[in-house]
Parts: sequence; C-alpha cells; structure tokens
Amino acid sequence: MQPITPLLLSVVVPLYNEEDNVALLTQKIHESLVGYTYQIIYVDDFSKDNTRKVVKDLNDNKVHLVELKKNYGQSLALAAGLDYAEGEYIITMDGDLQNDSSDIPQMLHFAVNEDYDVVTGIRQKRKDSLVKKIPSKIANFLVRRVTKLDIKDNGCALKVFTRDIAKELNLYGEMHRFITLLAHLEGAQIKQVPVKHHARHAGVSKYGLERVFKVVADMMLLLFIRKYFQRPIHLFGIFGVLMIILGIFINIYLLIVKLGLGEDIGTRPLLMFGMMFILAGIQLFTIGIVMELLIRTYYESQQKRPYRIKKVSVGGQTS
Repeated sequence: MQPITPLLLSVVVPLYNEEDNVALLTQKIHESLVGYTYQIIYVDDFSKDNTRKVVKDLNDNKVHLVELKKNYGQSLALAAGLDYAEGEYIITMDGDLQNDSSDIPQMLHFAVNEDYDVVTGIRQKRKDSLVKKIPSKIANFLVRRVTKLDIKDNGCALKVFTRDIAKELNLYGEMHRFITLLAHLEGAQIKQVPVKHHARHAGVSKYGLERVFKVVADMMLLLFIRKYFQRPIHLFGIFGVLMIILGIFINIYLLIVKLGLGEDIGTRPLLMFGMMFILAGIQLFTIGIVMELLIRTYYESQQKRPYRIKKVSVGGQTS
C-alpha cells in the first residue's frame, strides 16, 4: 500500500520494563512507516529496568520519550502519550512486539480514504495463554451484550485514531481496554480489520487474574457513565423514591395492623425492614443530589491531568 504523504503520524507506545523489546520495536516501526512523516512516542510508566536508558541510547530524533514520575498504570500512560501526540492520526500499540507494525499502513488507508474515526484490530490466531484469552472473551461478550456495540476484540492495542477523537478520550483505571467503546460514546465511526498477532518477544506479561476484577468494575463504571453521568439523580433518585414508597407502604400496613387489629408490631421484622427501606431511600436520593452537584462542579471547573510527567526527551536529549 502506498504511503500517504505528507501526513504527521504519532505512534504512542506505553512501556513498562520492556528493555529487551524497545530497540527491535523501534526498528520495525521505522520499516513499516517508510515514506510517512511520523513521531514515535514512548511513555515510560516508571520502569524498574533499563527501558529508559535503552530508548535514550537509540539517539533517534523521531523517538520521543515521556517519563512519568511514578507507575500510574497502562491507561494513564496511554493518556499521557495521547495528550503529548501531535499527529493528525494517532496510532496506539503495545511495547511487547505482539502487535505487528506492518498492519499500520492498511489501517491508515481505512482511516484516511474511507473517513473512519477509529480503526481497530482484531487479533488473528492470538498467541496468548488461556489466562488472558478467557477473561478477554468474557469481557468482549459482556460489552457486546450490554452496549450493543459489536466490537469483536476490545483488547487489541493496535488502533488508529483521528486526532480529534483521540484527544477527547478520558482514560483512567483499566479503561484502555474499553478505549474503542469510549470513542464510540464520543460519536466515532469505527472500522474493524484483522491484524497479525505474535507471541511476546521478551520479558513477562504484566497481566494477571486479579486484573479481571478491575476490568469488570471499570466496565460497570463505564456503563454508569454512559447512561447516567450527566443525570445521576435519574438513577439514585428513582431507586431512592421507590425504596421510600415501599417503606411507607410497609409502615402503613403495620399501622393498620396495630390500630385496627390491636396486634403487637414491635417485634415484627417487617417493621425493621420498613424503616430500613425509608432510611436507605433517603440516603440514595441524597447521594443523587450530591452527585448532581459534583457533576456541575466537574463541568464548570478546570480539568487537571491525573498523571505527572518527570521529563521529556527527544532523540535521547532532554527537551
């Protein structure tokens, strides 16, 4: 496929302990993007090995190294790279050489010539263990069923974004795994294409079973944000009012039993449930009001980035 020039691309790659992969990854990106105008943005998420030194020793003017002050996790590392990126089109990929940079030109073709906002990969013959495959399949299934967005592989890191969509993404927690869904919520037109997938070249995976629970929790939060972020009172308020009404009906029934039939209600569990429903309903309704005020503050206040950059180097030289 013929290169699209002139076109400034930003390739954003979060790194954490990838000293044995980064030099070869850089070489492969250069080979895949011959004829393009581009920058490679490595975001070091406070690696404990020599990743930063290896990147600087490349002495490559196309390579930008963004060093974070501490380990923030992949989502915020990716967010830092997206904020720093200058390209008209922004490409994201992992730093472990499992993504194949030779797929980038065909993905760019769809983004540029067919006017897609996001082009995301579907990993073919995935070279991962069952510990990664099974939770990924479950998450993909849940996202499709709950959101009705037919994305076959939410976990594929190789993606191409238009600049405006990439800059609007707010990543935190494990949200990088739902980045395509976030883009969809911003109104992005999405294209899925098959891409190659390789076994890890060196190092060890940072993925463990404990992250499954974080991913599920973040997906629930994302679904809440999708439906109720601008109107949380509609969720908490409705449940609160329903619980108050239920509690009132229970207490009216008990009042009738007490006054009309003369029965003792002081030891009945139903009395406790009635009071609990009323109190819980008031609390939920109050939470809804407080969240409404917080949302107003969120929109009216100045946004601050949730990460801190230690320094930035270009071609091995601190800028």
